[in-house]
Amino acid sequence: MFTKGSLKSFLMIPLLPCCYELERSLFAMVNPDQEIPRLRELMPASGWMKTRIRSNQAQPQVITTESRRPWKQTYPISINFDLWGRLSIPERDLLFLQQIGWVTGTNPFKLDVPRGVAIAGVAATLFETFQGNAVGMLMAGGVTAIAATRVWRDSRGPSDAITADETAIQVAARRGYSRAEAAQHLASAIETVARIEGRRSMSFNDVLRCQNLNAIAGPPIPVSGGRRR
Repeated sequence: MFTKGSLKSFLMIPLLPCCYELERSLFAMVNPDQEIPRLRELMPASGWMKTRIRSNQAQPQVITTESRRPWKQTYPISINFDLWGRLSIPERDLLFLQQIGWVTGTNPFKLDVPRGVAIAGVAATLFETFQGNAVGMLMAGGVTAIAATRVWRDSRGPSDAITADETAIQVAARRGYSRAEAAQHLASAIETVARIEGRRSMSFNDVLRCQNLNAIAGPPIPVSGGRRR
């Protein structure tokens, strides 16, 4: 015999998969014709000149942009809006602003000390090669290798991404977010994107970024009913 409660639960079982699929499809429905103008209003003035937003439903990434090159003036930011809709609006805002900050706020071609040493080392190696000085050539080549390794390690490290994170937080603060809220939403977006894209875990750089963002956000604030922000 079915009780009233068990009968109700039994009748709802076949509907659950449909409900979940319906909820997922509704949550993922983002109209690019409405979202792209909203994102353009969100970006700072520097982003208008250097970026353009385009829809790419075929890409496996939620949002991506091209690698930076010194001769390139504008960068397309490609968004898969089917995946984009699985993020909350604050997560979308901060993730988009982070991409803008990465394109406009960092310069991978700046002439810092390691790059300067690498360039000087290459010049010295060529000079010693033409002079036929084997010892000088080996010494200059060693210095060049050390400097080039440092440049390569820095280019693959999280420093540029962390700088872009900070830029995104600063812009978000002018759009009504507090620094703590912006950092919290960006950290959440990084974690959510990893799940949406089917990655088993976040990259080492993303883990460092989330640690830095969580430090900015501070501890979660308790609210009524035992819930946390």
